[in-house]
Amino acid sequence: MEITDQVQTIIEPALLDMGYEIVRIALIGGDIKTLQIMAERSDRQDMTVDDCEKISRTASALLDITDPFPYRWILEVSSPGIDRPLVKPADYERFKGHEAKIELAQEINGRRRFKGIIQGIKDNIVFLNFEGETISFAFDDIQKAKLTFQDATLDNKGEK
Repeated sequence: MEITDQVQTIIEPALLDMGYEIVRIALIGGDIKTLQIMAERSDRQDMTVDDCEKISRTASALLDITDPFPYRWILEVSSPGIDRPLVKPADYERFKGHEAKIELAQEINGRRRFKGIIQGIKDNIVFLNFEGETISFAFDDIQKAKLTFQDATLDNKGEK
């Protein structure tokens, strides 16, 4: 199990109980690693500095007890922000109708990068309106994806 998966297993139950959902966990850096926890409120309200502080205190305490790291590390907690990453299949249903940038691991028709309107997901196949046509690809083929800045993204945070 990767260290980020271990961290998620350790902290997710407590964060869910507190009303937060993990968007992404990443570990970056050299000698001193930075553990990045990106989270959002379950009620879809805006994240505040107080929310990040609560998550940081809880995650830090749980990780200090379990000590999953064989090296020095620091903790960074943030909200997904305007250009929210799309990391779970459910994100493609939640943000249907929003514009996204998607990069695939393998080319489709000579391209790996696409920018278009999310049409949804079915049976792990993502549908995207790209240049007026609907294209599709397996969720597992996505290397990285994120919403693009749009007023609609700010207005409804994926709620329809």
